[in-house]
Amino acid sequence: MSLLLVSANFYPDLSAFLLEGARKKASAAGVETVVVEVMGALEIPAVIAFAAKQFQGFVALGCVIRGETSHYDTVAEQSAAGLQKLAIEQQLAIGNGILTVENYAQAATRANPLEGDKGGFAVEACLGLIALKQRFEII
Repeated sequence: MSLLLVSANFYPDLSAFLLEGARKKASAAGVETVVVEVMGALEIPAVIAFAAKQFQGFVALGCVIRGETSHYDTVAEQSAAGLQKLAIEQQLAIGNGILTVENYAQAATRANPLEGDKGGFAVEACLGLIALKQRFEII
């Protein structure tokens, strides 16, 4: 089994934390990973759509930090909506590890594999969805 980890690198240090946690969790589960990096969270759903037939599961990793404009709301909502649409319409197993936070400190705590480990949690969510998908395809 292999997972595609799609990492938005708008905040490179936070992305590195998320990837570290995701890779560690996947490795512990005996799962291979391939990493693709993109600029921001809005690009993640497109990459997953491009690769939909090549992987058993997908993990979206990135961070959206609230700023002074409404751009935060657009990016947070549209990246999540794009992932949800793909999951439902194409029946893909997607773990959403895109953090949506108020400030950098919140992001760092959640991204750090030794604290919040949201990258690892996204892999766990994806693996759980793969297992359910396999279960329901048998019935």
